[in-house]
Amino acid sequence: MRYLITSDLHANWEALEAVLEHARGAYDQILCCGDVVGYAADPNRAVDWVRDNVRLIVRGNHDKAVAGMDDLEWFNPVAQQATLWTREALTPANLDYLRGLPRGPLEVDGFQIMHGSPLDEDDYIISSGQAMMALGFVDTAVSFFGHTHLQGGFFMRRNGSRQIDQVHPAADRSELVLSENEASLINPGSVGQPRDGDPRAAYCIYSPEERMVTLFRVPYDVRAAQRKIVEAGLPEVLAQRLGVGA
Repeated sequence: MRYLITSDLHANWEALEAVLEHARGAYDQILCCGDVVGYAADPNRAVDWVRDNVRLIVRGNHDKAVAGMDDLEWFNPVAQQATLWTREALTPANLDYLRGLPRGPLEVDGFQIMHGSPLDEDDYIISSGQAMMALGFVDTAVSFFGHTHLQGGFFMRRNGSRQIDQVHPAADRSELVLSENEASLINPGSVGQPRDGDPRAAYCIYSPEERMVTLFRVPYDVRAAQRKIVEAGLPEVLAQRLGVGA
């Protein structure tokens, strides 16, 4: 079984479409680490696609906020404006779908997916210290998370961790062979709003039988996504940051 693992789609249809074309034929099932909506201008299209195609998904903080399940005071003004716009744009059926998304971590065939940390779905795992703190709370040897929009992650043992780097800007993929002697905490990166300095959409393919994760980056029509954001009346900074991966 091969899994296409996505995270942080953020209603960016152009990025999602490019990922699906790039990954065509390379996977059997699709998983998502949350944040289907927020920021970009195609929330209904993104939610409709998830409902029709994703086997398992956990909720993200933007999914909760748009569905009215989280207080917006934790969001900056730009994120608040995008959340309110998205809430008005979504169909009642898609809002109900977001309200029903499960909290992570969620086990899938011997590994798990989550949005943030296993301690708190809204916490970020960015540093080695945060990864080591999470180690005692993961229930499987391999875990996938999102939330940071930073592709990579950590290989961990009790005495320390090794960082997993994002795909190099000059390449389109990076292969990770998973060791039985280390726990793996892997972020596929953000499909719809990368923040690691690379504007290309990010995702990964996981093959448990081969103990192999392949991280990918794929270019997409950034200008089309930017144009939609501006035309929808969303904050222009959301369009600008897509061009620089920030």
